Amino acid sequence: MSTPETVYLTRFAKRAGCASKHPQDFLLPLLGTLPAVTDPNVLVGSITADDAAIYKLSDNLALVLTTDFFTPIVDRPYDFGSIAAANALSDVYAMGGVPFAALSIVGFPDAVLPPEVLMEILQGAAAKAGEAGVSIIGGHTIKTEEPIFGLAVVGRVHPDEVLTNAGARPGDLLVLTKPLGVGIITTAAKRGEDSLGAIVEAIAVMSTLNGAASRILAQAGARALTDVTGFGLLGHLRNIVVASGVSATVWSERVPVLAAAWEYVRAGIAPGGTHANRKSMSVDVVFGAGIDDPNQLLLCDAQTSGGLLGVLPADRADEAVRELRLVGMSDAAVVGRIEAGKRGVISVVRTP
Repeated sequence: MSTPETVYLTRFAKRAGCASKHPQDFLLPLLGTLPAVTDPNVLVGSITADDAAIYKLSDNLALVLTTDFFTPIVDRPYDFGSIAAANALSDVYAMGGVPFAALSIVGFPDAVLPPEVLMEILQGAAAKAGEAGVSIIGGHTIKTEEPIFGLAVVGRVHPDEVLTNAGARPGDLLVLTKPLGVGIITTAAKRGEDSLGAIVEAIAVMSTLNGAASRILAQAGARALTDVTGFGLLGHLRNIVVASGVSATVWSERVPVLAAAWEYVRAGIAPGGTHANRKSMSVDVVFGAGIDDPNQLLLCDAQTSGGLLGVLPADRADEAVRELRLVGMSDAAVVGRIEAGKRGVISVVRTP
């Protein structure tokens, strides 16, 4: 049995982090077979592929409900708990809400890992949740072959201030708050090929809460908001343009990317989830001249605890980026524009 001092959690995971998610072309047809939700208090369900559900309690209060869990994305148990918590809390921020309580979701292989490992995972999650002002007040555990951890989170939002996928308008600009590439970097680390030691920077990115970014984007008049996780930038943008009945253009040279991810993807390193994302996007995305395979993979890279993607009025986007950078989101950038073209189609070009 491994000890906390020697454990490398990713060795116990066949797929890491949000790259373990099923792709959209697998999930969406299944969701379409479910009975329609008729409760009038359900303001947001699964129809628009949003990040969380919204349930109205009164004219002034609605609950934001979400759950998110995955297998280890990093080796240190404490870091795994911290990142998993930040990732789950992000779903509430992506709806314009504020999280306040959570329950732990745990799958733990106690035949091969000691209980001290789980203790460190829970401690990392509790610390990150505490940073967000959230209490983890219970949970559930089962025996599994691989470690699994995440949270079921409850948040609050005013019913009139909910941000969904469905509000984008032609002419709006796209603002991304964190750089891409953590899926590629964590895959390199899992394979022992992180020659640049980039996992340290990737952990810092994944551990950063999206609360401040959510507030800034909401105050800037965001019309739609999502977080960029397992479906990659293009996958989550597709949810917005489909729900909003519009199209979009992404300017690849403006998209922030962690430097090491460029080197690793050019060397052929990318998680299976990233390749699955690109395959599932093949019908809806048109890649322009000069957008080579490594660039396409980065735009589809399966992120874990990635940034927020906000749709802002054109005259508010630059100021929002400046404010994001002032609170530490130094890579925040305007990365594209909403268009009036065919619903759900995304064009990727090098520059505006």
